[in-house]
Amino acid sequence: MRAVGRMPAMGTHRSMGARLRALVTPALAAVIASLGVVMGRAFAEDVAVAKRRLVVLGDSLAAGYGVDRGEGWPERVGARIQKAGLPFDVVNAGVSGDTTAGGLRRLDWVLRKPVDVLVIELGGNDGLRGIAPAATKSNLVSMVRRTRARWPAATVVVAGMQMPPSMGADHAELFRKVFPEVAREEKTELIPHLLEGVGGVPDLNQEDLIHPTPAGHDLVASNAWVTLEPVLRRLHAKP
Repeated sequence: MRAVGRMPAMGTHRSMGARLRALVTPALAAVIASLGVVMGRAFAEDVAVAKRRLVVLGDSLAAGYGVDRGEGWPERVGARIQKAGLPFDVVNAGVSGDTTAGGLRRLDWVLRKPVDVLVIELGGNDGLRGIAPAATKSNLVSMVRRTRARWPAATVVVAGMQMPPSMGADHAELFRKVFPEVAREEKTELIPHLLEGVGGVPDLNQEDLIHPTPAGHDLVASNAWVTLEPVLRRLHAKP
């Protein structure tokens, strides 16, 4: 029979191992070790800057009705977040025409993924449609409580809205009080008046005098940022 091959002697294995070890010079070993350190640091940094989610549950103001994509106030807040170096992603859950009742109905869908900050920017359409402020308040309270039930650590921010005097003085006053009352009773953060300096100003609104222009959205973002910046910095500072 013809021999298929012979196993190398044990001494041959040892000599091969010695040659391989000789190839790993001290310099190469140092490079390998340094790569391990760098990769370890990179992994630690990735963990440290893991992005959190800021969700805006809103209506046409958040959806950016009438302006180009990226020009709405949530996206402008996102730009401020990026400039500040804060690890938060903005998720825009704005739907044109939505009310507090509509927001409550779709809230469970929004809460499917983790929420670190929820900004509730709803109620404007309630006021314009003459919905009772008590109903608006009840819906807002339900949204706050449902969010905390699903994500206990979430910070909720209520965006205050106001109605023009043309809606009736009594209705406008009752409506205005809803938002600070919810914030106080439910211990949420409050943007006192989201449209401060923008609402009713022709140069900052589109022809309908309801929806802001790009410049108007930038001012709305500034109004929101006054409340959101310290909230986000506080959350970022937490271990």
